[in-house]
Amino acid sequence: MIKKRYAMVMVLVIALGSFLLGSWYSQRSDSRVEASAGHSDRHYSCPMHPQYRSERPGDCPLCGMRLEASGDDDKHEHVVAGGRSPAAVHIGSGAQRVIGIRTTVVAKNPGTQSVRLLGSVAADEARTFILNAAVDGWIREVHPFSTGSAVKKGQPLATFYSKEFLPAQQNYFYALNTLDRLKKSQLTTPEQINLTNIQVWAQEDGLEGLGMDATQIREIAESRKYVRNVTLRAPADGFVLARNVSVGQRFQRGSELYRIADLRRIWILANVTAEEVQHIRPGQQLKVRHQGREFRAAVSEILPQFDTGSRTLKARLEMENPGYVLKPDMFVDVELPVSLPAAVTVPADAVVDSGLKKTVYVAQGDGYFEPRMVETGWRFGDQVEIVKGLMPGERVVVSGNFLLDSESRMRMTGKESETARKAAATFKDPVCGMDVEPAKAAGKSVHDGTTHYFCSGQCKRDFDKNPQAVLASMRIGGAHQ
Repeated sequence: MIKKRYAMVMVLVIALGSFLLGSWYSQRSDSRVEASAGHSDRHYSCPMHPQYRSERPGDCPLCGMRLEASGDDDKHEHVVAGGRSPAAVHIGSGAQRVIGIRTTVVAKNPGTQSVRLLGSVAADEARTFILNAAVDGWIREVHPFSTGSAVKKGQPLATFYSKEFLPAQQNYFYALNTLDRLKKSQLTTPEQINLTNIQVWAQEDGLEGLGMDATQIREIAESRKYVRNVTLRAPADGFVLARNVSVGQRFQRGSELYRIADLRRIWILANVTAEEVQHIRPGQQLKVRHQGREFRAAVSEILPQFDTGSRTLKARLEMENPGYVLKPDMFVDVELPVSLPAAVTVPADAVVDSGLKKTVYVAQGDGYFEPRMVETGWRFGDQVEIVKGLMPGERVVVSGNFLLDSESRMRMTGKESETARKAAATFKDPVCGMDVEPAKAAGKSVHDGTTHYFCSGQCKRDFDKNPQAVLASMRIGGAHQ
């Protein structure tokens, strides 16, 4: 009976011992797992010597400075700090409407772009006629054709007098009379007729050179009567671009009296930048628009003149002008198709260019707008290529961004001032060179009336052993820097 009780007691003892041993082993395994996890995610390092790492807190063996923890906490702090830029600006929805902030979605546009060029209408120089005075004289009569009037070829414009016409007409009549006598004489040879004809032609050229047209020369040849006034006539159908005459006006040889242009075919002079000119070629057909009407024009030439004011070149286009719809000096729009590789683009107004950097403001939601530096590529029309800094689908500010930029700069200036204030309130540890705040210093020593602060007790002990050597070494190191 006693043996049975003893055996039962032994069994209970063994069972209890097994249970306690199992619980102890399980707790120890969990502790190892936790320690292992802690070891993998958390460690300690020296701020002055980041290459030194330890699994336990303590002091750095190199400088004696207190080790700082890093690991998961650092990762969390990085996410919090990096989630939104300190230069981000918060603007409420009501203020956004008042300021006029507008955003657009960043997109990767196809390679074909239409660029709008500013153009102006000009008269075709090959169809422009300038009437200059060939002699000195004065205006006797002016017909009612002013600047802008339409004229027909041969219509009289004005009459003028010059004393040089009377002797010229006399010589012309003498040559004509001589030719008539020779033709009536039976003794005249063909050579005499030819020579006299040459004299007549020379006198006609002389009258024409003085300003008399062929119609008036034929009239005086038939009437053989002297005329005192010479008539100026329109040389072609067109419009009067300039009229520089009035009744009684005296003029000198070479003065421009009228300028007339045939506007059935005209020029379009389009302003193109150095980037756009490589996409234009002679013979290319482009669309020209004016007040809702569309025309077609052909590129004839890229002019070599460069306009320093607008920093553009001139492309000359030629086109028909049905109904004389377009007049010289009118402005038109020229549409230039440009083929480019597909790229991420934003409106040019979205980029704030300070000269040193280019910034866009990205909408982060909840009224926050974050400044972001970007790299730009080509620019055509109102679109700019973004090489680096933006992704398709993001929203950028296209109106009101200058106000955001001003607010962001003010915020950053305030933060920089705070950082400078804190930096001014710190002192360098003469041993290790680390910045130390007096309130957080591990110790301080006074030498030659100057107080020195230390990051650790070890640095203070090293300084106190030989202050002059430490300060000399510090000065040498600063000189080398």
